[in-house]
Amino acid sequence: MDSSLIAKILAFVLYLGFMVYIGLRYAGSNSSATDFFLGGRKVGPWMTALSAEASDMSGWLLMGLPGLAYLGGIREAFWTALGLILGTYLNWLFVAKPLRKCTIAFGNAITIPEFLTNRLKDKTHILSIVSVVFIILFFTIYTASGFVACAKLFNSVFGIDYHKGLIIGLVVILSYTILGGYLAVCTTDFVQGTLMFIALIVVGSVMTISLGGPAEAVAKVSEFSARAMSGEFTDAMKDAFSNNQNYSFMNIVSALAWGLGYFGMPHIIVRFMGIESNAAVKISRRIATVWVIVAFVGAVLAGAFGSAFLFDKIEGGVLASSETVVSAAIQEIFSKNAAFVFVGAIFLCAILAAAMSTADSQLLVASSAFSRDIYKGLVSKDASEKTVLNVSRVTVFVIAAIAFVLSLNPESSIFKLVSYAWAGFGATFGPLILLSLFWRSLTALGAICGLIGGGVAVVLWRHLDGGIFNIYEILPGFVICGALAIIVSLFDKNKDESVFAAFDEYRKMPD
Repeated sequence: MDSSLIAKILAFVLYLGFMVYIGLRYAGSNSSATDFFLGGRKVGPWMTALSAEASDMSGWLLMGLPGLAYLGGIREAFWTALGLILGTYLNWLFVAKPLRKCTIAFGNAITIPEFLTNRLKDKTHILSIVSVVFIILFFTIYTASGFVACAKLFNSVFGIDYHKGLIIGLVVILSYTILGGYLAVCTTDFVQGTLMFIALIVVGSVMTISLGGPAEAVAKVSEFSARAMSGEFTDAMKDAFSNNQNYSFMNIVSALAWGLGYFGMPHIIVRFMGIESNAAVKISRRIATVWVIVAFVGAVLAGAFGSAFLFDKIEGGVLASSETVVSAAIQEIFSKNAAFVFVGAIFLCAILAAAMSTADSQLLVASSAFSRDIYKGLVSKDASEKTVLNVSRVTVFVIAAIAFVLSLNPESSIFKLVSYAWAGFGATFGPLILLSLFWRSLTALGAICGLIGGGVAVVLWRHLDGGIFNIYEILPGFVICGALAIIVSLFDKNKDESVFAAFDEYRKMPD
């Protein structure tokens, strides 16, 4: 075993051990469900902002998006990044403060299904059940993308078998999520978000300088693209580059539509519910916006410039898997000696961090939805706080196990898994969150119809091809959900006047 491999192993062991330590550190801090799921609503602005963005980005930020840019998808990567930047800012601007205030006003709700049920006084609990079903469905798919990222990273860095890497990632994520709850997840996400931020700045800057500056780098990337399109490398790469050159107006609309997902992303908006005060929201919004702009610029540059940067440094000139472009670049940059390798391995942990920071948040939100809204809400209404916590931990394990099975295929695409789950949440919960906060006439029946309509639209649209069906499924799903919720609510004759009165009181509450 050479010194470089030892340095890599040491860095990863220290990092993963630190994540588990954080879980152990907060294991005794969870005396109630509110503590376990929202940290007692006492998380500060810096931790809230970085935790929200780290849990948002997942493995696709350092693998999926750079991989897309590596294959010549600069236009798609750029417009997708722009849509997400706008979505991030608008979500913090319009949703964060009202949602925190509204969830407190309506029964101090700590989960999205509980909030919607309280806000609309759904005595049938159908809204809660349907919400939980969609949360578990799409979060299982989303969590699988995180596990895939972990496995691909271990395989890329250490040559570890894909399935063994999958098991390592599963064990570590489960350890600190089950032990520490929300505070552990926020703390690990804060560390991971900082690491991701620094890694992307370093990699993007080093690549640009090594290639002779921005202008020279762009020229070399263009040369690489021309050679790829000519079929010099592989037929698959030729097809990818050719497809990405034909980027239409509808493709731009689809890419920008990614921004709609933020309004309905449970693991992100739950951060708004857990922040310590409304006054802290403004600080968090600024931090989050700067973070996401820098992160996306770094990710797109790393992927695009990676093609030229790695060309004469790897066998064959091109990567076997485009989604490993950042890890390959980091290993090349920090390969001088064991000390450099150790530093590089710490930055490689940023890729692991991207996957873990999303998976842990998703597992926590999905388990909270089941334990609070199904188990305590319907099965055992008199269940103690301790019982609810135990059910939550078991649920985390079960969902992780299902996600593990979904991620067993080494050919799984991180970008495709994330895009499916992202569309699912954006199209089901996005319109309902906005309507719940700003429209007094929304009814439980309208919300149920919108939720089902949006979810079904995403699933069906996903499997249609050609013409307008090539539009990203989040857009038609979002429109269908919102339209059904509004139309059904307007025609719903079973309106509860007390719902209107409670909404008016909430709107009068001071910020």
